[in-house]
Amino acid sequence: MKDDVINLIDTKGDRSTGFIKVTDNPLTGLTDQQKVLLNRKGNVLFNQGDIESARRIFITTGYSDGLTRIGNAYLEKNESLKALKMFVLAHNSKKAEPLYEKIAEVISAVLHS
Repeated sequence: MKDDVINLIDTKGDRSTGFIKVTDNPLTGLTDQQKVLLNRKGNVLFNQGDIESARRIFITTGYSDGLTRIGNAYLEKNESLKALKMFVLAHNSKKAEPLYEKIAEVISAVLHS
């Protein structure tokens, strides 16, 4: 079963876009055991610096802590919009709100110039 799940990750879709449609709903049909295995794989990949592979896994499983860590990694790279997307998917309003405020300030500055 573990190999089937890992093969699903490795063989589905284009690595640049991920292997599932990005929505706020995790992939249905995964058992709790499969989610645990995938999240462990995602954590290993994240710790190895493979942020994009970890991101695809965490989106698939809906692992909010992992999505928040991915968002934090994007913030460190000054990729605020990507970070915001991860925080929204993680339902982490505490992290998303400051980014919304930053976007509002930028829009306001553009409108007033």
